Amino acid sequence: MENGPVNPARRFSPAEQRVYAVIAREDGIKAREISRRLGIDRTEINRLLVSSALMRELCYQDRDYGWHALIRQAYPHEGLYEFSGWYGTAAEFERQGEAEWLAQLEEGCRRVGRNLNDTRGLLHSFRDCRNTMAGLFRDLRDMMDRPFGDWELAFELRLNRARYIRIYTDVLLIAGSKAFSLEFKMKDRIDPDEVYQAAKYVPYLEIVLGSRIDVIPALVLTGTRELFEYAPLAGTEFEIPVCSGDMLFNVLNEYLGFLA
Repeated sequence: MENGPVNPARRFSPAEQRVYAVIAREDGIKAREISRRLGIDRTEINRLLVSSALMRELCYQDRDYGWHALIRQAYPHEGLYEFSGWYGTAAEFERQGEAEWLAQLEEGCRRVGRNLNDTRGLLHSFRDCRNTMAGLFRDLRDMMDRPFGDWELAFELRLNRARYIRIYTDVLLIAGSKAFSLEFKMKDRIDPDEVYQAAKYVPYLEIVLGSRIDVIPALVLTGTRELFEYAPLAGTEFEIPVCSGDMLFNVLNEYLGFLA
């Protein structure tokens, strides 16, 4: 998505992004060690730590002067829970009943500042989303010959404390080196504005998750069946996958290749 409609990386210098990546892959790293690893003068490192929006908005310093990222770029992605309505593994999701899952999601949405107005319609959409993901995992269990229980799953991801980095994702599924950012709509037709909405936050996710993970957006239309195609992203040369809920496994297969 580097040339997509939104590219926050262009706001940040290569040095800023390198410093952030080092911080995000460690658990409390000091300025002098960042300087040593990157071969950048410590004065410049200290300047970036203080002045860069990446560090100000996505990192913090502990009492021992070690730097941490709000979301760590390592499995499991520590900190992801803090910005999700519900976060866990695929195995944990499959073991949990709908009522318990929904109660935890509502509580988590309040924690991350997700607006729960229009509760009746919103809860219906939450259940619809859950049923689609449950169906996906049933399909994968029949199709894949390798385990997926440790895949990370986040519902209602809301990283909205930052001025320059903002992420609003219905479902984020991290499967090894691939992360699927899924935008759900209870509709049966493709809307170009919703295609854009599905892709909008991918460049931000690429910064937060790091270069070791490819982020794939998809629009999931749960009001139809047997749909799987690619839709153009207006104003760009890109296309993104669009599918019905029952065909979501095809999106994963395109990038994971388990049906090859």
